[in-house]
Amino acid sequence: MSTPPAPSSMSFVHDTLAQRVVFDTGRAVDAAVEQAGPLGITRPLLISTDGTHAVAEAIAGRLTPAAHWRDAVQHVPRDIADAATATARESGADGLISIGGGSATGLAKAVALETGLPIIAVPTTYAASEATPVWGITEERTKTTGVDPVVLPKVVVYDSDLVATLPHDMAVASGLNALAHSVDSLWAPKSDPINRAYCIESARALATALRGLSGEGGREAREQALYGCYLSGVAFASAGSGLHHKICHVLGGTFNLPHAETHSVVLRHVAALNLPAVPGIADQLAHALGDDGGHAVAALNDLYREVGAPRSLAELGMPEDGIPEAVERVLAAVPAGNPVEVTAENMTALLTAAFHGTDPATV
Repeated sequence: MSTPPAPSSMSFVHDTLAQRVVFDTGRAVDAAVEQAGPLGITRPLLISTDGTHAVAEAIAGRLTPAAHWRDAVQHVPRDIADAATATARESGADGLISIGGGSATGLAKAVALETGLPIIAVPTTYAASEATPVWGITEERTKTTGVDPVVLPKVVVYDSDLVATLPHDMAVASGLNALAHSVDSLWAPKSDPINRAYCIESARALATALRGLSGEGGREAREQALYGCYLSGVAFASAGSGLHHKICHVLGGTFNLPHAETHSVVLRHVAALNLPAVPGIADQLAHALGDDGGHAVAALNDLYREVGAPRSLAELGMPEDGIPEAVERVLAAVPAGNPVEVTAENMTALLTAAFHGTDPATV
């Protein structure tokens, strides 16, 4: 009789989301139009933001839009979400095509949440919202988020030409926002070996891309950034919101801070809090970021210096006297399973350091 195999210590449930991803540099308009047909989209509500209206108008020249919404705002204010939803219904839209960063994608999700309309997302930043079924709406200084498969875009069209005109500071902040999805998903409530693999590869691609974007990387760097961005979103969609995202949702909703820049600033500080408690993961992340010595936070600090990343909440407009309120709100939203117990003391210290832009201690 053969000896039965030892029971595996690996035990988890992983859901893979159904989504088509099209990488096609230079063909965003063609690709969006081609993908609309199989989804039955003939009269879309187009959603665009400053800098992307021309792409929306080019799509409108190939389809017959029900309407064109040009007023997407970060953090998706409730009144704008309601107005856009009313426009979709009144115009008889049969689908949504969003062109822009997280604000455009987020608004499309808010409309889809109420109408069930399918989304084609054409990202123009590295926000990664397009890869997740997570929605968020802000009302009375509070950002509420949720998960619903109906808001996951059916198709994502990535065209590196559309991110070529991003100002350098915005490209860096947006790329670090994507990196924050990867790092936070390493210890988020539903983290598992599959999404951790996505996280590490995403971190590698994004670190390489960010250095390239700050040099002479050109198209190759932009494509690597979009690739890393997508993986970060897939990981986040599976793992859920970790501590980093809970903090940033509080800061964004309460103080209306810029989304990508806030994620950029907070990332290093949450990493410095959690990584010492997960040394194996810290080693993997350090290697992905280009540091074979296992010093992940030091590698993050080096990356921030190399690419000229935003460093403090103060420079983003957060009031210092808002820290106690932020601490209270974060403590009410701490996710399960964070590697380190979150207390008023360590959260106050974290937000104070992030406010002043103090370099976190290295691992």
